Amino acid sequence: MRSLIMFGAACAAALMLVATAAAAPPVVASGPSPFSGCTADNVAAQQAAGSILYMNAEPEMRSTINPTSPSNIVGAYQQDRWNDGGARGLVSSWTKNGGSTWHPVVIPGITKCSGGIYDRASDPWVSFGPTGNLYSLSLSFDAFDNHNAIVANKSTNGGESWGPPLEVTADDTFGLDKQSITADPYNPNLVYAVWDRFLSPPGINANDHGKINARSYVQQAWLSRSTNGGARWEAPRVLYNPGTHAWTIGSIVVVLPNATHDLLDGLVITADHKTPLLGQHIAVVRSTDHGVTWDKKPTFIARIDPTFPGPVDPDNGHGIRGGELPDFAVDPHNGNVYAAWDDDSLNGLDSIFFSQSTDGGATWSAPIRINQTPTNIPAGNQQAFTATLGVLANGTVGVTYYDLRDNTAAPGLPTNAWLVRCSTSCSNASSWGNEAHVGGPFDLEQAANARGYFVGDYEGMTTSGNVFQPFFGMAVDRATDPSDAFFTTVP
Repeated sequence: MRSLIMFGAACAAALMLVATAAAAPPVVASGPSPFSGCTADNVAAQQAAGSILYMNAEPEMRSTINPTSPSNIVGAYQQDRWNDGGARGLVSSWTKNGGSTWHPVVIPGITKCSGGIYDRASDPWVSFGPTGNLYSLSLSFDAFDNHNAIVANKSTNGGESWGPPLEVTADDTFGLDKQSITADPYNPNLVYAVWDRFLSPPGINANDHGKINARSYVQQAWLSRSTNGGARWEAPRVLYNPGTHAWTIGSIVVVLPNATHDLLDGLVITADHKTPLLGQHIAVVRSTDHGVTWDKKPTFIARIDPTFPGPVDPDNGHGIRGGELPDFAVDPHNGNVYAAWDDDSLNGLDSIFFSQSTDGGATWSAPIRINQTPTNIPAGNQQAFTATLGVLANGTVGVTYYDLRDNTAAPGLPTNAWLVRCSTSCSNASSWGNEAHVGGPFDLEQAANARGYFVGDYEGMTTSGNVFQPFFGMAVDRATDPSDAFFTTVP
């Protein structure tokens, strides 16, 4: 077994030379699985069907900070990951002392192990509203049929406990995916839930037989709003339709600080026909009426290479899950909007790219590579992936990511988490630097194997004043504790 301590002892000297700004030592924010005694989801039957369970794996986290009490931070993550999709449930961890201590709480009613009706849950997302109400959104689904749902929960005590689940949408197409939730920071009544939905054929009554034999498909971005603080949700509707033979994924809503508080939905759009949609793009779609209607034409930020297969273990070619989704953030003071993602368009190696808009998302700067991974190392070790954005009160932009710069011929895949910053002229690559070592090295090969080594398709980061607060995953020991959630601060 390779532990964090063993890797850290081997590489500490090299890291001291590379990092130019220090983060606080990471604190474990997760705990032992609360589902170890659960029998409701019939693990044995799922394993007999070929699924592999990674108990105590806690990947894929998102975090949010309470605007009424900045010492109150909540992060959510998957608990006990399956290799072929989802986990036995989702857990949130809360702190009310700025991250010194954390308290895990099961998000109730979203899986059988948490008192609900579904076998698995995935894609945790949390968001605080302006008065301290907290919202969670999950994707819940079954292992042996196609029933799936987007489920919301609400907390009124900073994450110490959660209210009952409300289904935002549900169907039997097994086509729902990659949801996120955004509480409007300017209106405590408005909450936005977005996701994508795959249909083949592209009609409302798609069925399994049609999916197998259809010659066309569509994967649209969908939206539901709550206009009363999460008490009820409006009927779901299409936010953006890319047309047949096209799909969207990764929607994230940000709210602009302009007079009308316009919304931007940042997402990935992919199409195999119709110029200019042909190919894969990072894009935004705008609403000027709080999500009632949306522009039919997106604004493209960048064309990217397809994200699959994505980063790989340079030692054995095994896939690494990460970097499938972009992240978006807005500066509430000046209205600048930021996008970060990873792409392999640079020499076929995954790198972190950045673009900004200084006019509310109407136009975007040319993409630039911002990760500080050394280029004078073996090509496979130059890979960087899984970008997460944060903006400080003073306008400094930060992006966290993982890279493989410490990999050697020795067994294992030492991986580190980093944060890179920019204060001015962020559309210039030379403005990015002041790199901080956030966490690691850890052996990524110890993580759950879920279509690749998996600590998450995305991670979390909050900011408080002029401090970045990454909330992220690191692998530990596949046999007993494949990955944990960690928190740190970077001043």
